[in-house]
Amino acid sequence: MKRLLAWLMSGVVLAGLLMTLVLPGAALAAERRNEIDDKIAESGGKVDLNNASVRRFQQYPGMYPTLAGKIVLGGPYDSVDDVLALDLTDRQKELFNKYKGNFTVTPPAIALNEGFDRINDGVYR
Repeated sequence: MKRLLAWLMSGVVLAGLLMTLVLPGAALAAERRNEIDDKIAESGGKVDLNNASVRRFQQYPGMYPTLAGKIVLGGPYDSVDDVLALDLTDRQKELFNKYKGNFTVTPPAIALNEGFDRINDGVYR
């Protein structure tokens, strides 16, 4: 009985090894690229106004959460200066101009903009 079981198990293992030769191999890691990784790389370390969540603005004192919320909800933008067309106070315009060099605009990606994740993306301190 033990020999029969061992013989059957070796047959299963052999069949598995043969299947790996017949089936196509997995794609190389270099070929697998997430669209979001490309989008993040495209922004060059700057905050992408069309694809960032409100929490990305925490690093700029005075912008989080009120001004950041207006910017996130006011998009999409064609250029960084389009933010100034929003209904902003003079102080908010001054703050935005202070940090304007830290922002960029790329085309919106649906994976980064759907749902309520732009307001509350679940990242907590």
